[in-house]
Amino acid sequence: MPFPKILILGQPFNNDTGGGVTLMNLFNGWDRDKLAVACSRYLLLDNIDTEICNTYYQLGEQEDYYLFPLSLIKRKYPSGLVQFKTKERIQDLSIPKSSLREKLIMNYFIPFLKYTGLVHFTSKMNLSRQLREWLDEYQPEVIYIQAFSLKELHFSIAVCEYLNKPMVFHMMDDWPSVISHKGLFKNYWSKRIDTALRDLLDRCDLLMSIGDYMSEAYWERYHKRFIPFHNPIKATFWQQYQKSSYELSAHPLILYTGRIGLGIDDSLRNLAEVLQEINQEHKLELKLKIQSAVPPNWIKKYSCIEYGSFVPYEQLPAVLSGADILFLPHDFDPEAIKFFKLSMPTKASEFMASGTPILVVGPEETAIVKYAKDHHWAAVVTEEDTKKLKTKVIELINNKDYRADVAGNAKELVFKRHDAAVVSKSFQEHICHLTNPMLIQK
Repeated sequence: MPFPKILILGQPFNNDTGGGVTLMNLFNGWDRDKLAVACSRYLLLDNIDTEICNTYYQLGEQEDYYLFPLSLIKRKYPSGLVQFKTKERIQDLSIPKSSLREKLIMNYFIPFLKYTGLVHFTSKMNLSRQLREWLDEYQPEVIYIQAFSLKELHFSIAVCEYLNKPMVFHMMDDWPSVISHKGLFKNYWSKRIDTALRDLLDRCDLLMSIGDYMSEAYWERYHKRFIPFHNPIKATFWQQYQKSSYELSAHPLILYTGRIGLGIDDSLRNLAEVLQEINQEHKLELKLKIQSAVPPNWIKKYSCIEYGSFVPYEQLPAVLSGADILFLPHDFDPEAIKFFKLSMPTKASEFMASGTPILVVGPEETAIVKYAKDHHWAAVVTEEDTKKLKTKVIELINNKDYRADVAGNAKELVFKRHDAAVVSKSFQEHICHLTNPMLIQK
């Protein structure tokens, strides 16, 4: 089918963020010369994958800038096209150490701005003359947007008004529920953000969510239809290492791979406590391996934990299938729940495709827990109770049939509902329909 030229706002193609991986898989097969990304500098620091798209406009100091006095201490970056060699892939997975200046800003100044609400007008995004000239030259036919802040909403609206082209909005997380949920003037800023978001949604020709449960909730909240598109998987990529034997390793390994921090830390630490107890009581050598950008600050307290940095995406199928159990946790903190309640982790479909049994921990009302329970593709714990977590881990370790059953359900479901051959095709057809209505039926 003929692909229209796409301008992607706010999210580059990469393989170490949920939005980037999802973008890579959904747009896989699109004509590379018909894709271009415009995003801020902090998103272009490393891990940019140019296999699918190698045209990037860096929103620098002319478009994305800080106001006084923050402008005196924040670094400035040039605006314009970022040049990549043909099919060059940046794979620098290292995390540079923060300078004292950056630590002071991130640990003290930014929290102060968030609490006071000043964070919403310390920086602005502007449709610069240079950007307008590039847009005139590129001539996109469709605008695809991922936005995560008030200024990005306003910027997206400005681009929409300038180009006057069909617009797609794809919501990854329910960030409007938490971006201004505490601090001074929280009600004022919540209303401002809600107004801007509804304005943007009204202008869009196609709305997308990250999953069924988000679409249902947004129909109630915004009275608009969001079509769910979660991260799809390539069957041949994952089947090459897919687990088929459910005998335990001599030293059973539970693997967690992902970020460390809000919404994850407590459940991860609870699992470490549980494994420590099981090893002592049952004379076992269960291991929890954590793969993340940085280790949690409490890791040295537990002898059952191994730490490793992220692996290249190409190695992920072998790594996931090499574990005995995969851990997919969410915390039970009310503030964290607001953020991830409607989200579907990008790695969920990848975990399912690996064939390794999955252990999901999280509140009953979250989308990931509902999905796992509705389709029985994981062992699930829905309470912040280490005794119940311990019981579930022991059940998984002792019951081979149980492990094989949940893993089998996951494999069947992921290739039925998350195969890129179906999902990416539908995603791309919906976008193409905006410029060629004859491609699919409404």
